[in-house]
Amino acid sequence: MSNLDDTVHRVTQRIIANSAGTRRRYLDLMERERGRGPDRNSLGCSNLAHGFAAALEDKPAIKAGRAPNLAIVTSYNDMLSAHQPYGAYPPQMKIWAREAGATAQVAGATPAMCDGVTQGQDGMELSLFSRDTIALSTVIAMSHAMYDGMALLGICDKIVPGLVMGALRFGHLPAIFIPSGPMPSGIANKEKQKVRQLYAEGKVGRAELLESESASYHSPGTCTFYGTANSNQMMMEMMGLHVPGAAFVPPGTPLRQALTRAAVHRLVEVADKPEFALGRTVDEKAIVNAVVGLLATGGSTNHAIHLPAMARAAGIALDWNDISDLSSAVPLIARVYPNGSGDVNHFHAAGGMGYVVKEMLEAGLAHRDIATVWGGDLSDYAKEPWLDGEALAWREVGASGDPEMLGTVKAPFHPDGGMRLVEGNLGRACFKTSAVDPQRHTVEAPCRVFETQHAVAEAFAKGELDRDVVVVVRFQGPRANGMPELHKLTPPLGVLQDRGYKVALVTDGRMSGASGKVPAAIHCVPEALGGGPLARLRDGDVIRLCANTGALSTDADLASREPAVPGEVHEGVGRELYAMFRLGADSAERGASAMLAAGGL
Repeated sequence: MSNLDDTVHRVTQRIIANSAGTRRRYLDLMERERGRGPDRNSLGCSNLAHGFAAALEDKPAIKAGRAPNLAIVTSYNDMLSAHQPYGAYPPQMKIWAREAGATAQVAGATPAMCDGVTQGQDGMELSLFSRDTIALSTVIAMSHAMYDGMALLGICDKIVPGLVMGALRFGHLPAIFIPSGPMPSGIANKEKQKVRQLYAEGKVGRAELLESESASYHSPGTCTFYGTANSNQMMMEMMGLHVPGAAFVPPGTPLRQALTRAAVHRLVEVADKPEFALGRTVDEKAIVNAVVGLLATGGSTNHAIHLPAMARAAGIALDWNDISDLSSAVPLIARVYPNGSGDVNHFHAAGGMGYVVKEMLEAGLAHRDIATVWGGDLSDYAKEPWLDGEALAWREVGASGDPEMLGTVKAPFHPDGGMRLVEGNLGRACFKTSAVDPQRHTVEAPCRVFETQHAVAEAFAKGELDRDVVVVVRFQGPRANGMPELHKLTPPLGVLQDRGYKVALVTDGRMSGASGKVPAAIHCVPEALGGGPLARLRDGDVIRLCANTGALSTDADLASREPAVPGEVHEGVGRELYAMFRLGADSAERGASAMLAAGGL
């Protein structure tokens, strides 16, 4: 067993110190909440009768009040491929709860929007704030004082962070997160990327592009590229909130069903044990483990926003300095598309999460001594599940099954985790280096300023960007328009880079886990709305972006200029109803949450 890495130890202790007051208040609240309930027998008879009126065969057991009753919070819908399998889960889970002498009820459902459907559309402006809506929906589901534990069904981008944030308000109860697994692999990722760039150049039409996309996203299950959704599943393993090894087992398989059954049985076992309460499980060490896993696998930059928000919900203070410092110590040991050629199915087959956890523990880069839902420590997650006949079992993972997909800490693909803080007179931003050629880590060029990604596409089509250029896309922050992802920037900027130009992106918007090969300073704070530095840039100002020195600066005299003012009105597809989220949101570095800010968290 290796000792804990010095940087991991130092950052953990700094987070603990910075969180001392807020964490204590959170734990005190959870202790008070535990003292208040849940105790269905303390409900009034009318209250309790409402709670089990439709429970059918489970009514006598719930009425008697002698066995655990589990809450199922589901994000099922059958438009979102990752969540379509969840439709079959609640009836099965009720049977498995009865097997263990308990009951289960669907406590509520949460929204589950698909960022893939809303990319580049007006609806994408609702995406980030759907996370807070999901948290609020989870709180409503759990507000009925009927439950002894939480089974949380969610996978995708804002859904898992939202479930975590909402469930932590009931952190005196145990909780298990239950995934449904990735869809089978479709066409090769390089082929998909090639067709997208050809379409951006006008060399293929919409029919060819749609055929390519349909061959990639083609069946129930999570999209197989390593973006935010699959990064969520990785983090749940690193935090010990899954049944070990559950993250990337395909849907509709006997092993997937066995893992879900085990999750229900385990939740029944721990329902009356305070040491398994979610608020204790999600502590400073678990949050650090989530960051470590993100860095080691080249996960989504969206979690530079979500992890601080999730941590805040547990009274823990995490910032970009912490993530950047951990990145300096944690090497990149996975190459999963878009950072490599293989997808999450290849990653899982090569050793997957069991291998990653084993490498991190052996190198002392992750906290072994976290309180997991499974009852041991993180070493339980350094194995892979399998079926020994009909029995669920775990076995050692062994060496990497594909050295081009999974490296080692001693021989990594990159010596650091590739998520760096850049800062200067243009603010603070995140630069994900893991998919960017090191020769492109520094770009210095005149900028071209835009206020929408559509305007960038128009300028590209007219040939106006055929030069060394830093593309600035501003007024894309949480307060401006909800911070939509800007994936439509990637193909044209990638084409410019392939043509031999020095190209970079600077934005107060998001690029997710699919930001690709173009150097980018994203999530820039303070955002342009309200007078942030990006609002004072003008076309032709020279910008220097350097991942090596951490620079994000310009020589322009920003102080002498008046900030630009955005002109777009955000109405339609319900965006006007989200004005309260925009107006109340705090910075991306704090999690971009109006809900947490207004709640004093």
